[in-house]
Amino acid sequence: MQDRDETSPGAAAVPGASAEEPGPESPSRIERRAHDRRRRRRRVLTWIGGGLVAVLIAAGGFGWWLYERLNGNIRTQDFADQLTDRPPPTGALNVLLVGSDSRAGDNSEYGRDDGGSQRSDTTILLHVPQGRKSATAVSFPRDLMVDVPSCRTTSGGTQRAYFGQFNSAMEVGGVPCVAATVERLTGARIDHQITIDFIGFKKVVDALGGVPMHIARPIDDKAAHLQLPAGDVTLDGEQALGFVRVRKSLGDGSDIQRIERQQEFLKALIKKVQGENLLTNPAKAYNVMDAATKAITTDSGINTLVSLYDFANGLRGIPLEKIDFVTTPLTDYAPDPNRVALKQPDAAHLFTALRDGAQAPTPTGTARPTDGTGGADAFGGNGTGSGTSGTGSTGTARPGAGSTGSGRSGSSGGAGAGTNQGTAGR
Repeated sequence: MQDRDETSPGAAAVPGASAEEPGPESPSRIERRAHDRRRRRRRVLTWIGGGLVAVLIAAGGFGWWLYERLNGNIRTQDFADQLTDRPPPTGALNVLLVGSDSRAGDNSEYGRDDGGSQRSDTTILLHVPQGRKSATAVSFPRDLMVDVPSCRTTSGGTQRAYFGQFNSAMEVGGVPCVAATVERLTGARIDHQITIDFIGFKKVVDALGGVPMHIARPIDDKAAHLQLPAGDVTLDGEQALGFVRVRKSLGDGSDIQRIERQQEFLKALIKKVQGENLLTNPAKAYNVMDAATKAITTDSGINTLVSLYDFANGLRGIPLEKIDFVTTPLTDYAPDPNRVALKQPDAAHLFTALRDGAQAPTPTGTARPTDGTGGADAFGGNGTGSGTSGTGSTGTARPGAGSTGSGRSGSSGGAGAGTNQGTAGR
């Protein structure tokens, strides 16, 4: 029997064709070519897909390495477990910012290391009301006389409550004692703390490429290792550190005027950071993040990159003009002219706003020494008045030697403005 598909010997042959190879227009040849094209495409896609997977795996591994490296930079110091009789939360965010004057380790180039002791060179309470639409940065002078509550000492003992200079709290019990003192003083609950030292501060400024500022008068201060010409300058890390620390050669040499310079620098720093588009410069972004994470010590609530990002992201929508920099309202401390005391009721009004989670009173005052030695005018900015809402209270002013300065603050209720004349030669 013959198979149906075989060609019989008597069948007519097609000229130029064979039984084994169909003609060029046959369906079999077209299907085979299509099949070969599909196989080639699959091989190409397989190679591309494999390459992409390899790249993603490599990038993911490198990204994870970077994350772990930056995450490991952050040091942690908790404070809440050492605080008692704490104020209740209000929905506001209060962050304690501390600049330490520790001379330990690399910081020893800025003075003698007294066995690891440190004081708070700068202390700011950043208050952000619920809604995160504005913020107030309240500075506490080092020379302010306050009640320091009982604190656990850095050596593990207990220091009884005492009345003394504000920055001594850092030396007694570190950041936890500073936090306890600020909570006791203001009645506001502190949610987080961020501490930075001299070297860390310098490296952050350098990683940003410097911070532009306008200097109204030349500065030459050997103690601060600072020489700056008048005019527009970009401060590198060393110059920025000298600028925020310089005291003796400007104005009356008071800590109050130094705080004003620190506040002006912080404004310039925030403007610089807000103006940077680090997403377009990954190398610079990494350098900034590496410097920043190495520079800070935080509590465990914000001691990871993720939590720090969430924290910073919650503040990034606040424009610079909605951030007020104020100093606690001050007056003379009678027993010692080199110390200051809280001015009441102005301080009480400010602290009430902090305690209630409300927007703190916005100062409008200025304080400018007129002795020509360069106080607030050294950076071309306004001084800091510490007015209170609706009272027309006096501003905070420490005039320069042999000069008469004034602080002035308006009231939100428009009830007039008070003035405080400084004493000549203070």
